[in-house]
Amino acid sequence: MSDYNKGSLSLANAVAMGTGVMIGAGIFALLGQVAELSGEYFALSFIVGGIISGFSAYSYIKMADAYPSAGGIAMFLQKAYGKGTITAFAALLMAFSMILNESLVARTFGTYTMQLFNGNENSFWVPVLAVALLITAFVVNILGNEVIGKTAMTTAAIKIGGILIFAVGALWAAEFSIGSALPSGGPENEIIDYIASLALTILAYKGFTTITNSGGEVKNPHKNVGRAIVLSLIICGVVYFMTAWAVGANLSIPEIVQAKDYSLAEAARPLFGNYGLWFTVGIAIVATITGVIFSIFAVSRMTAMLTNMKLIPHSHFGMPGNVQQHMLVYIVVLSITLTVLFDLSGIAAMGAIFYLFMDIIIHVGVLKHMKEKVKANPAIVITAIVLDFVVLTVFIWVKVQTNISVIIVSGVFIVITLFGEKIFLEGAKKEGNEGGQNKHQRDQQGK
Repeated sequence: MSDYNKGSLSLANAVAMGTGVMIGAGIFALLGQVAELSGEYFALSFIVGGIISGFSAYSYIKMADAYPSAGGIAMFLQKAYGKGTITAFAALLMAFSMILNESLVARTFGTYTMQLFNGNENSFWVPVLAVALLITAFVVNILGNEVIGKTAMTTAAIKIGGILIFAVGALWAAEFSIGSALPSGGPENEIIDYIASLALTILAYKGFTTITNSGGEVKNPHKNVGRAIVLSLIICGVVYFMTAWAVGANLSIPEIVQAKDYSLAEAARPLFGNYGLWFTVGIAIVATITGVIFSIFAVSRMTAMLTNMKLIPHSHFGMPGNVQQHMLVYIVVLSITLTVLFDLSGIAAMGAIFYLFMDIIIHVGVLKHMKEKVKANPAIVITAIVLDFVVLTVFIWVKVQTNISVIIVSGVFIVITLFGEKIFLEGAKKEGNEGGQNKHQRDQQGK
């Protein structure tokens, strides 16, 4: 597999890749789930989630400016914590979050595609289509990274342009009713539910982190990686808010919740008829396909670096190719497994928990070990930690009451990952020490 040449990615291409991952999950997969938790304030939830993500992005921008690398988050963690358990544990949480994102977007692809055939989200064909997309994304990634780079700009334009056409059309039909974005009455849901919804809107923005994995290929990375992150967040914030506003202007909250896995298609159906439905589903298909492709590319890069850093175990099982190609296989197999086993709500919840947990670890590392080196403002980093902690705690509390099995699975997974990494690294260190002693003995015998 050929890599991008150093400095081959323009700022616009980096922005396209970031928005490509974000829009794939943010609108089509999560809008209905956000509305279910936040009630009539769901459009504003995307704005607040964007602001929190902006605080989080500060640490990534500072680290990327100082250490642009294809390893992205894995490299940031190594700089903050060294090559140890915390680095490996947090990097794996991010990788698992990205894999969950792929499963989330793949199932969304299946759900929206079934709308063309009057199917529903519980159809047998939803996971079948999702698995087919994951396999296709694997093939595209195997063909080479250049294929991904050449399509990023085009597909980003199609997605953003298409969604904005839908949003403007829907708002036009609703005479740009402000009431759907700024409700006049009191909130239907509790404040704790609204705060919990922010975990999902933050998840919708987390695609900006994939830009850090291209730090080694972006032109003038010390400046452009940070700029790409900021531009991606702003673009997606505008797109998310306008789309949520448009859907809220044409569907009631109960209607959005009822069609939460395909709410955009449901909003287009009465407004524009079959043509509007086909158009919206077409945009959803493009967004989800490219979102999965870009996400698989990014996580394979990061996990390959973790393997090369000897922070995670690796076996090629007799497969040909390099480490990144092997990681592609493992990632897709795990994504397929999650896609078959969990529904959209469960996948999104686990993804949000893993990401927020990892995000806090990144900020703490910057605050404790890197703030002087990267010239970070402690107040901004502390704000990001507090916001993440509050949202994560409330989200877990709400899910304990509504879907405790997701919390149990997430907790078990986190514990296994942490102690599994600790055992692996201690074993590797012991093996390395024994190997060094054996070499020393052989050298002595040779003398």
